Amino acid sequence: MGDKTPEGTVCVGALAGAFGVRGEVRLKSFCADPAAIESYGPLVTEAGQSFDVALSRPIPNGFAARLSGVTSKEQADALRGVRLYARRERLPALDEDEFYHADLLGLRVLDTGGTEIGRIKAVLNHGAGDILEVTTPKGVVLLPFSRAAVPTVDVAGGRVIADPPEGIFPDD
Repeated sequence: MGDKTPEGTVCVGALAGAFGVRGEVRLKSFCADPAAIESYGPLVTEAGQSFDVALSRPIPNGFAARLSGVTSKEQADALRGVRLYARRERLPALDEDEFYHADLLGLRVLDTGGTEIGRIKAVLNHGAGDILEVTTPKGVVLLPFSRAAVPTVDVAGGRVIADPPEGIFPDD
């Protein structure tokens, strides 16, 4: 996510180029239910393009899919690396302890005493659970995004409370 995210949207997928020669694309879904991505459309790009999505079949690491207006391999390949965004109101309601990654970006990180220790720069996941990338005055820190390490998330208040494991933050 970044400054190019269309307002009022959440990134739900990315395109990985052509699949075959008839205009299908390789689609990576970032949704909790990966196949639900086609129901959140039309999806938009950072450049303002809009696409209806129809999934064809599952393939390794995603789906083969058709995008409205994309009819050739060349058009599909030209979309490699493009992120797809859904209007927030098209997405399912979240449970109390669920958050869209986009909502966490920029939140202040406070320690359990209320002292600001940084801001969330990114939410990472390398397969073993979410990790918050926190920018501090002394550099970047990776904080496990677990109830033990981050007991409070207050999106409306623009903050999270962190109780990090010893030694994660400089001068711990």
